[in-house]
Amino acid sequence: MTNGTVTTEIDSALEKHRVELTGYCYRMLGSSFEAEDAVQDTLVRAWRSYDKFEGRSSLRSWLYRIATNVCLDMLNAGNKRARPMDLTEATPLAQAALSPRPDNTWLEPMPDARVLPSTADPAEAAVAKESVRLAFMAALQQLPPKQRAVLILREVLAWKASEVAELLGTSVASVNSALQRARATLAEREDRGSDAAVSDPLDEEQQKLLERYVAAFEGYDMTALTALLHEDAIMTMPPFDLWLAGPSDITGFMTTLGASCAGSRLVPVRANGLPAFAHYKPDPEAGGFSPWAVQVLEISDGRITGFHCFLDTQRWFPLFGLPLRLEAESDQVE
Repeated sequence: MTNGTVTTEIDSALEKHRVELTGYCYRMLGSSFEAEDAVQDTLVRAWRSYDKFEGRSSLRSWLYRIATNVCLDMLNAGNKRARPMDLTEATPLAQAALSPRPDNTWLEPMPDARVLPSTADPAEAAVAKESVRLAFMAALQQLPPKQRAVLILREVLAWKASEVAELLGTSVASVNSALQRARATLAEREDRGSDAAVSDPLDEEQQKLLERYVAAFEGYDMTALTALLHEDAIMTMPPFDLWLAGPSDITGFMTTLGASCAGSRLVPVRANGLPAFAHYKPDPEAGGFSPWAVQVLEISDGRITGFHCFLDTQRWFPLFGLPLRLEAESDQVE
């Protein structure tokens, strides 16, 4: 067997784990790009030390150990990713101002395909999706890094306490204690906007809600949009720390500071286990439509409860494989 063949086999063996490792690092770090960097670092470290891997644990466990160490090193800086409502109170529309914060402040969106491995087990798929939803991700960010790792490994990935203890180099009692504390912290938060009932594929009611949403948004029909929003609905727009609560302030913003979005086009995507859209708004200078936001929607009881617009399109649209322009006659990505 040639060195080239061995190298190819190692590359293939490591690459098989990329998606699940990216999901793990994303939950740990709250950042799409940092997660991908962490996984790349993990695979490079694994490749370089592959000859020292003695098979005492599975390749998967070994990779998770490396990835955990990479993430813990990255989290030593103490940065906690957040959503606007984790940092400030809601702003009344009359006082709305667009004040950006640095990129590393914000919890970032992630395409489903990059973090959710395909599985034939519906229950496993449901847990994976719930664990990348924005509300759960924001709650994870409140946990100390090692508690975060324990919770993800035990509750999301269903590792045994003994396996987690071995990975972290600690005792089973310590793992169980960390899990209890992490669960208690998450229970205290009981975050708004989470909907564990989003179906995959979407059920008929959810699909109709999204169809009505697209029609209302593209038609910029605020009466129709108001009917779709929950009375406690929230709208966020990272990198701005402004967030709005309630249909009146949300639609009021859209017809004032957000008025240039009238006549927009929405292209469906999947992000964070939730329905999402690429939002293109009219380009009055060049014609057609230019990218404006990735919208991630949270829905519950037949209404939209969260409307999260991630505005850094130069980063997000390539990540989602989206073009940076739509022609005037096109309503969808070819």
